[in-house]
Amino acid sequence: MKYLLALVCALVVSSVAVAEDKYPDISHEELKEAIAKKTVTLIDVNGSKSYEKRHIPGALDYTKIKDEIASKLPKDKNALIVAYCANENCTAYQRAAKAAKDLGYTNVKHYSKGIMGWEDAGEKTEKGQN
Repeated sequence: MKYLLALVCALVVSSVAVAEDKYPDISHEELKEAIAKKTVTLIDVNGSKSYEKRHIPGALDYTKIKDEIASKLPKDKNALIVAYCANENCTAYQRAAKAAKDLGYTNVKHYSKGIMGWEDAGEKTEKGQN
């Protein structure tokens, strides 16, 4: 009985931990609008090699800025921060989203389509470094 209770407690704790790592999705259209209005800070979590080949215009390379992310994000803790990685199956975005959340940002979202979905929608990308 104690084993079963411990197992149930472990499952509850792990499901809470997983839930804390989930961030609301931002739609493709909402992201395009935020980019056009310059009201979003985008964070690419695909790695520097991928970032140099292509990234959503204006995105920051998380690999290069992770140690100084606090200085790269807006002062307004309610500002929109969007993290993305490759596609719907990728969870790497959580590193950047959690870093922003841990810094006190309250409007952290996930672009689940990632760079592949961005390109599949016919959107332009940028090459190069920050």
